[in-house]
Amino acid sequence: MKPPREEFQNWTISRTIAYLPDLIVYGRFSPDRPFIDSFDGVLMFVDISGFTAMTEKFSTAMYMDRGAEQLVEILNYHLSAIVEKVLIFGGDILKFAGDALLALWKVEQKQLKDIITVVIKCSLEIHGLFQTQECEEGLEIRVKIGLAAGHISMLVFGDETQNHFLVLGPPVDDVRLAQSMAQTNDVILSPNCWQLCDRNMIETERIPDEKAVKVNFLKPPPHFNFDEFFTKCMTFMNYYPSGKPRNILRLACTLKPDPELELSLQKYVMESIWKQIDDRQLQGYLSELRPVTIMFVNLMFKDEENAEEVGPAIQDACVHIISVLKLFRGQINKVFMFDKGCSFLCVFGLPGEKVPDEVTNALECAMDIFHFCSQVHKIQTVSISVASGTVFCGIVGHTLRHEYTVIGQKVNIAARLMNYFPGIVTCDSVTYNGSNLPSYLFKEVPKKVMKGVGDSGPFYQCLGLNEKVMFGVSYVICNRNEGFPLLGRDKEIKYFIDTMNEFLTSNSSQVLMYEALMGYGKTKILTEIGYLAHGENHNVIAIELTKMSFHQPFHTIQMLVASVLGLGTCKHYKERQTNLRNKVMTLLDEKFYCLFNDVFLVQFPVSQEISSMSTLKKQKQLEVLFMKILEQTVKEERIIFIIDEAQYVDPTSWAFMEKLIRTVPIFIIMSLCPFVDIPCAAATAIMKNRNTTYISIGPIQPDDIYTKVCLDLNVSRIPKELGSYLVEKSSGIPFYCEELLESLEHHNVLVFQQMESEEKTNMTWNSLFQNFIKPTEKLKMSTSHSDRKGEKVCHPTSGVRLQNMSPPAPLKEISLVQLDSMSVSHQMLVRCAAIIGMTFTTELLFEILPCWNMKMMIKALAILVDSNIFYCFRTGKELQMALKQNEASFEVHYRSLSLRPSEGMDHKKEEELRELQSEVIKCHIIRFCSPIMQKTAYELWLKDQRKAMHLKCARILEENAHRCDHCRNRDFIPYHHLTVNIRLNALDVDAVKKMAKSRGFQTEEELIFSESKIPKKSSLFPENPSPTEIRKTILNFFDNIITRMKTSDEDIIPLESCHCEEILEIVILPLAHHFLALEENNKALYYFLETVSAYLILHDNYMAHRYLNEGEKLLKTLKKDKSWSQTFEFATFYSLKGEVCFNMGLTVPAKKMLRKALKLLNRIFPYNLISLFLHIHIEKNRHFHYMNQQAQKSSPPGKKRLAQLHRQTVCLSLLWRIYSLNYFFPCKYYAHLAVMMQMNTALETQNNFQIIKAYLDYSLYHQLAGYRGEWFKYEVMALEQLFNLPLKGEGIEIVAYIADTLVFNKLIMGHLDLATELGTRAHRMWALLQNPSRHCLSLCRLTQCLLLKSRYMQLIQVLECLWDLSVTQEHILSKAFFYFVCLDTMLYSGFVYRTFEECLEFIYQYKDNGILKFQSGLLLGLYSSVALWYARLQEWDDFYIFSSTAKNLLPRRTITLMYYEGLSRYMEGQVLHLQKQIKEHSENAHDNGKELLKNLENLVGQNTTGPVFYPRLYHLMAYICILMGDRQNCRLFLNTALQLSDTQGNVLEKCWLQMSTECWYSTSELKEDQWPQTILSLPSWEEIVTGRVNIQDIQKNKFLMRVDTVDNHFYHVKEKRYAKAKLCIFSPGNISEFHKGGWTDSDGTTRLTTEPCWPGMEGRAPS
Repeated sequence: MKPPREEFQNWTISRTIAYLPDLIVYGRFSPDRPFIDSFDGVLMFVDISGFTAMTEKFSTAMYMDRGAEQLVEILNYHLSAIVEKVLIFGGDILKFAGDALLALWKVEQKQLKDIITVVIKCSLEIHGLFQTQECEEGLEIRVKIGLAAGHISMLVFGDETQNHFLVLGPPVDDVRLAQSMAQTNDVILSPNCWQLCDRNMIETERIPDEKAVKVNFLKPPPHFNFDEFFTKCMTFMNYYPSGKPRNILRLACTLKPDPELELSLQKYVMESIWKQIDDRQLQGYLSELRPVTIMFVNLMFKDEENAEEVGPAIQDACVHIISVLKLFRGQINKVFMFDKGCSFLCVFGLPGEKVPDEVTNALECAMDIFHFCSQVHKIQTVSISVASGTVFCGIVGHTLRHEYTVIGQKVNIAARLMNYFPGIVTCDSVTYNGSNLPSYLFKEVPKKVMKGVGDSGPFYQCLGLNEKVMFGVSYVICNRNEGFPLLGRDKEIKYFIDTMNEFLTSNSSQVLMYEALMGYGKTKILTEIGYLAHGENHNVIAIELTKMSFHQPFHTIQMLVASVLGLGTCKHYKERQTNLRNKVMTLLDEKFYCLFNDVFLVQFPVSQEISSMSTLKKQKQLEVLFMKILEQTVKEERIIFIIDEAQYVDPTSWAFMEKLIRTVPIFIIMSLCPFVDIPCAAATAIMKNRNTTYISIGPIQPDDIYTKVCLDLNVSRIPKELGSYLVEKSSGIPFYCEELLESLEHHNVLVFQQMESEEKTNMTWNSLFQNFIKPTEKLKMSTSHSDRKGEKVCHPTSGVRLQNMSPPAPLKEISLVQLDSMSVSHQMLVRCAAIIGMTFTTELLFEILPCWNMKMMIKALAILVDSNIFYCFRTGKELQMALKQNEASFEVHYRSLSLRPSEGMDHKKEEELRELQSEVIKCHIIRFCSPIMQKTAYELWLKDQRKAMHLKCARILEENAHRCDHCRNRDFIPYHHLTVNIRLNALDVDAVKKMAKSRGFQTEEELIFSESKIPKKSSLFPENPSPTEIRKTILNFFDNIITRMKTSDEDIIPLESCHCEEILEIVILPLAHHFLALEENNKALYYFLETVSAYLILHDNYMAHRYLNEGEKLLKTLKKDKSWSQTFEFATFYSLKGEVCFNMGLTVPAKKMLRKALKLLNRIFPYNLISLFLHIHIEKNRHFHYMNQQAQKSSPPGKKRLAQLHRQTVCLSLLWRIYSLNYFFPCKYYAHLAVMMQMNTALETQNNFQIIKAYLDYSLYHQLAGYRGEWFKYEVMALEQLFNLPLKGEGIEIVAYIADTLVFNKLIMGHLDLATELGTRAHRMWALLQNPSRHCLSLCRLTQCLLLKSRYMQLIQVLECLWDLSVTQEHILSKAFFYFVCLDTMLYSGFVYRTFEECLEFIYQYKDNGILKFQSGLLLGLYSSVALWYARLQEWDDFYIFSSTAKNLLPRRTITLMYYEGLSRYMEGQVLHLQKQIKEHSENAHDNGKELLKNLENLVGQNTTGPVFYPRLYHLMAYICILMGDRQNCRLFLNTALQLSDTQGNVLEKCWLQMSTECWYSTSELKEDQWPQTILSLPSWEEIVTGRVNIQDIQKNKFLMRVDTVDNHFYHVKEKRYAKAKLCIFSPGNISEFHKGGWTDSDGTTRLTTEPCWPGMEGRAPS
């Protein structure tokens, strides 16, 4: 059973009573209002001093008034203790007022003497609570108490829906004065209280010049028993819980449910509070930080002494205030008389009450109340103040007695304005600016120094809100700025131009309506339209309306006619009068002129006929006059009437315009927000008119946002991080973008600096991903060359997390309006979802929602999806595809969306909602539509509430914090969770076993698979096999595997594809952010490292880099924490950082990071040659030991050790590749050591996958180095290990991975036939395994094989697979490689599969893609291919653009096929450029030729350049030789290239070489360059397939490298000098013998450029 107290607190009546004093709860009042009652009692006024200073400190020092949250924590700590003490001593808390409270002890007059003693005792004990305490913020908090006693009056007032109460009388004034006299820790007795108390019990001290006294202490007589005295006194109190359980402090909270009493009490509680009580929302959820508008109303009376006198005045004022607030969505928070007069604290924008025009509503409400109350009898002075800003809205006090209140600097400002500026309506600058009202409605008031208020800007007096037609100004909406073009609205403007042309060519009216919510740039569109509409005989009239315009009949038409008559610039009424007479003298009789007096502020004599007219008749006559004026005007000129904010057009003006467009040809252009209510009949008729076009304006595109940001910041480019932040947060809404930028600048987040050229920028870790987004070409064209000198860039300040920035106040208010339009339960759902993040799952949301069932949640989600709060998705892939699509910015309708037919709408809506619920049930991923909404809802939580929710989310999510079922639920970093204690949930033994199984750890029976044994002689290999037999065996093995995968009933392949990307987005990343919010930095670091590893698996280096930076911040914090020591996390961080650097081609920092990681993993890598050779010797012995140890069964290493070993293998695998790239002689030994260490480490893991991978790496290293025996031996060992694997679990993926790796090894070594066969099988396996990333890689390698083999039919089939993969999986790398191959088919194969223009469009479209941007090899290939295309066409300007971009990518070297593919194309482009220089007799041609030849020579001699590229490189070297006149060496290079092509089976290169040989050495006359004509006639693949073009004929479409300088005398003279430089690699000192397909060094080592596929056993080196 629940304890009694908890049971009481869950009752609705108990929760309601907690907001009310016993005086109201037990009061039995007459229903008449006002109701006055009198009684005797003691009043205590407690003020917590120091809070004014603390409020100012917090509010001014902390952004968005977040200090209010901390302020309330401290305040509640003090108030709760005070309330509890008052309740213990029998008091009744009447009111809370910020940092003060008023308590009452209601007794009979004869009992006052004893009760005063009890109250003094209570006061002294309250002081004792805080005497020794100091606030944690360094400010001293002390309590000041005033006491008064006597006859008190109570006034109850209100209407039938709301009641309020006040206590009045001399004791109320006395207690306020007594408290004001108190110093820190004083208790002051008012004069009357001093007269009534027991003076023998109190030691007092006189206050100079005052009748009040200060209490020093109680001095009870000897043998006085205070407990007995207190018990006796409590019998005077009717509702003290004497004799009840000791844990009950307040008897009222034990009242049992009573519906009648509950309804009565609800009237004393704010509407938003009792609604949440009825909805059973938890009390803590009522407290939040939110922007509101505060209004104080103070009423001063002529006679304040008598409640009977002031009661009716307060009642009348209150009833009017309630009615006006209800109209404008405000609420009375409290009414009090603590100070002079009666004050009402009113709040606009409380939960559930937020509206768009909140500030304007508050001012309008203030003026209405001011005018009404000023007329109320007995009210002498009315003072009203309005202030807007973010405050704390929530519960203050104790669990048993509290109030809902507002606290913050803005509350203080409003209170001070009310006191310092009596008799007027005042407001602060935020309210003034936010009202969007004309400045003539306000007047700045003199500055005054106000207590507790710093410099809060100017203050204003509101003069009234009656808008008028202004004269002396022209009605322009806003100025058009030539330097800031209208962005992203070309379609909207074009539609206007088309409609304008139709209007000018016809004699009928046209109406064009642009509809959008606030912030979409409607005003700027109209400004541009106003500029474009000007022309001969065009009268363009542009006006902007405000909310006030709607309440003033005929206001819009008055402004139209005033402008038509030319009155807008007339400053004096006589000038207007003269103009009017001249304009209308031919149209009107003079007796009607006086009708214009009130409209245009003129003074025509009033005729007798007009004076006798009724108001209605005058209005009708005025409309007739206006129509005549406009009819006459359109005969002379065309009227284009532009109305901004047309939703504020008054009904009378709508009616006139409806007649106008039927009568007079006029062009009306409007912008408006969607109507909240159904528009009037005239407005509806206009919208339904056949000449009305309705255009819905949507968000602008990301490119336009980038351009806008560059313009607004006056910079030439912005970083991707900033651009992505602004695009996401703004949702494409221009106003949002402007506010976000203003907020960033206001908080000094942006740093501006001069831009360096890309060539001068050094590539470092910090600058690695500092890719800048440039504005669109349209902007570049609009800026002159001089404007671009000294270009600046901006970037966020170091250490700032943009995603953590709070939304600007205006955007926050927009979201709050939307949030408050929801039901209380829906608000709670959105707030809970906001804690999880932008994207969340329905499962997690259900777990954290308090007291919800699934049906209730699904229904709520469906409604919120329908309201565009959420999007829902079935899969993560569907979400990713949706995020990449931009919303349409332009839709044309022929009627407003507000005018949907109402018949049957309710039934249709219910049907749609049911369908939506069914869809939501199928979707388990939900995402916020607006990031601002998510952030706003998130910030409504208080700090402690947020932490509790984050903790709850983290506990649930961590159960799924691993890879998907497809990947066997492992960590992204192998065995990571076993190295760090990061779990929140305690686990029992069964849970540990379950978790281990879910993480992919093997049971005892599964260990057989994971343990590695010495490779046995496979039965698949016959004795002494021939190369053909080995080849046949391995291909048959893979064929059998594929057959089993397709047909076997065994659980070999997964049932679904990999979902790791989805898990990363909805589990791993959110966990990192949850722990970051919980300040659990070690756990956050763990998940950030997991995130980085996941992104590397997904080939997204940019995101990996981004979250590595997040991890680095945490590591710096954790270093300072001496209690935290986790070497493995540091090592993992450095290894991941090294991996990103390696992927980006930064070999120096990559090497540094990897070596550092190895050191932390206790695996030292040598730094000098002596240590190097010593380590090589050690590793050789170690390898011998491991190979022997495998013969005996040894126990596997522990899990933590396995984690270390896995990290080591990653580091070493990258290190040997890095050293292989270096030309420095010792580096080949470092590479050899690294690859050997990798193999030994893999053997120690006893994991099959690691061992096979290490064997293949070791084999590849030796193949690239040219050592035949070793590479063959370890390749066979890898295959024998592979043949022994059981095909379950990880085994099948190892087989596919090995097939893929063999494809790479064979392809790079030039074994094209075998690489093609293996590639076909790898492609089939990865397709069956449903792994998009690996499948893409296998397809890329296969296309390269097929292209070189000129097997075009198969090539196109594979390309189609690649395209399907790129589309279905949204795989950008697949698409990029697809277009790279399409470029190759045009450059080398002689046909078109996708046009060059389409390929180029792809490059432009995705140049800033987060994944593609940092694939240096692929980008090098794309840019070099395009540069080569332009070089062949001799379009050198375009060539230089793409070639320079490619050149910047060259230093980022990686051992990938794509890098060397791109490099060979780049070199080809440079060779063609050399031909241009030679043809033009350039002075640098000689040096450039030498340099190019040297670079090509180095490429051939470099280990990592695979032999498959040698034919192309030799071909280019031959071309340079022939260009420079060296035919002999050209012939040598051609022969070498031909021999290699023939050996490798490289049909593509062989054909091209033969054509070059024929061309260069032909005696026939040289023809003109045919390539420009050839590309125009390149056949499409469709023409080849349909037989219209013979596939054999496409060979003639190949490009010929022309030689125009063979007989040039300049080159013959210097032939001998060139020959030596060009043939340095074949000089006798270096080469002793040139072999077929290879050469032998002078030291006798054979280096093979290519070898037969799987040579015979006789070629194997001895073990």
